[in-house]
Amino acid sequence: MATDVVVLAVAYAALRIAQRPPTERHTFGFARTEVLVAQANGLLLFAGAVAVVVEAIRRYGSPHAVSAGGVIVVGALGLVVNVASAAALVRHSHEDLNMRGAFLHMFTDALGSLGVIVAGAGIALFGADWLDPTASILIAPLVVSAAWKLLRDANRVLLEAAPTGIDVGSVRDALAAAPGVDAVHHLHVWTTGSQQVALSAHVVLRGPLSLHEAQLRAGELKRLLASQFGIEHATLEVECHACVDDEAHEHAH
Repeated sequence: MATDVVVLAVAYAALRIAQRPPTERHTFGFARTEVLVAQANGLLLFAGAVAVVVEAIRRYGSPHAVSAGGVIVVGALGLVVNVASAAALVRHSHEDLNMRGAFLHMFTDALGSLGVIVAGAGIALFGADWLDPTASILIAPLVVSAAWKLLRDANRVLLEAAPTGIDVGSVRDALAAAPGVDAVHHLHVWTTGSQQVALSAHVVLRGPLSLHEAQLRAGELKRLLASQFGIEHATLEVECHACVDDEAHEHAH
């Protein structure tokens, strides 16, 4: 429970920092603070699961006397607190990695509390002390699975992979099919945080066009990206012909 308090405090601090406006030094803002904290939470979950399994195996060899009544009371209190906390976080956990990390801590701890109650009941009714470490070992794989998914998603953001909900090929096809567009290249899609999707691309426009007309066309393409793909932050370099490096690449083939 003490660990949960620390996790929630750090998650709240990361949320406040992520909301700070960009600066001259941090031009993209601080949105990735939540991703770094989510990654740390994933590592803590994984380390906690390993530590629990190691301790459970040790207790098989040297069982400890367990107070069944105390175990059930503590488990019940923990279950109530963790379920209430998880319920408060669940609606924010689908898009925000930081909140997902905090939610997973609460959820896995609720599972742990449930296991504690079951073990305490088994000890009280049947004297089955082995239920205590067994419950821990059964819950540990669930914790590891949750930690792995959280780390995977956090690393995708840090490695600037394309968001899972966006098909880059479909984005390229939509831009290329827009009126007045001849070609699209140097297309990159990534996330600055767990929710903010960004895009940059070179777009060859059919001309001749004035600078004003090219800017209007770029604005139309940005509105297309926002309406069809939810990409609000797009940087488009409009061109009248393909880049020199692209032409050289084509001639090389």
